[in-house]
Amino acid sequence: MKILSIAIALTAFVTPLAAQWLQHPTPGIPRTADGKPNLNAPPPRTADGQSDLTGLWDMPLDTAVGNIAVRNVGDLKPADVQPWAQALVQQRAENFGKDNPRYRCLPQGPGYSTDGGMKRFIQTPAMIVILNEDLTYRQIFMDGRALETNPDPSWMGYSVGHWDKDTLVVESSGFNDRTWIHDGYPHTEALRMTERYRRTDFGHLEIAVTFQDPGAYSKAWTVAIRAQLAADTEMLESVCNENRDRGQEHWVGKLSDAEKSRVKVAPEILAKYVGVYKGQYIRVLRTVEVTFSDGSLFIALNGGPKQPIVPQSEISFSGTGLTYRFIRDDQGISTHIIEGHVSGDYKYERQK
Repeated sequence: MKILSIAIALTAFVTPLAAQWLQHPTPGIPRTADGKPNLNAPPPRTADGQSDLTGLWDMPLDTAVGNIAVRNVGDLKPADVQPWAQALVQQRAENFGKDNPRYRCLPQGPGYSTDGGMKRFIQTPAMIVILNEDLTYRQIFMDGRALETNPDPSWMGYSVGHWDKDTLVVESSGFNDRTWIHDGYPHTEALRMTERYRRTDFGHLEIAVTFQDPGAYSKAWTVAIRAQLAADTEMLESVCNENRDRGQEHWVGKLSDAEKSRVKVAPEILAKYVGVYKGQYIRVLRTVEVTFSDGSLFIALNGGPKQPIVPQSEISFSGTGLTYRFIRDDQGISTHIIEGHVSGDYKYERQK
């Protein structure tokens, strides 16, 4: 089915897959009695007593699948989004965000602050550097300089930081308006971003990112996320342009196409698909929860938002940018669900 192809091209062709070395021990970190990294140990400090954020951090992936309109946007309310920006979000949701600059191998700019993937922090007294898998980087000046009032717009912007007790506060501006926030939300060159990083223990970061852009939003809005230390591994580069066509030939269809090809399936059949399915997706365990309400099936990935899926046959469904196909036993009860990506199919077993 063509409608699945746009959004999931990102899985197969154009985004880092959290590439990493496996089982490469990280020296000098606290460990439990069985030799595993002790992520609950006290957070480290620098020679001058400051919180030390140095390390490789794994940022969580958004669980909204292909529909950018249901992504985690923190405390942003629809009424806070200016009409032109709201219309653009809906347009991008309809075509699965195929015009996303990162699908063209361009830097994500402010999007790096909340998007998933590996990030390495390198901390010195005068500067903190953040390295990304796609070979982009950020420089956060810690030497007391003020934020530029009128910087030349750039992909990665201009950042200065300071410490508020154990919290790193980063102020950024100077982004060009060609990047997206949260894979779909627009911004103008007036965007100002404030990030707060706090290392709560050895293995966890609490992060709050506030976006303020009077050209697109009526008030500032904040997204809270957490990151976990990626111990005993190393980050590998993931260069988008190494994929010759980046899957562009698969980028066809719209979100609404699923409704046009909808078929009617009896509620008693749909009800037999309800359950929790688990399996391996690339390098991580994936949980797909299927629920039934008001005559429709909904899926939620890894505890994310519930999204409706539209029947294309008695066992096949689409509508989120992915396809789902149920495998049934002789009684019509689902035993497995197959999640279809451009990169291939992933089979998850029903747990309950």
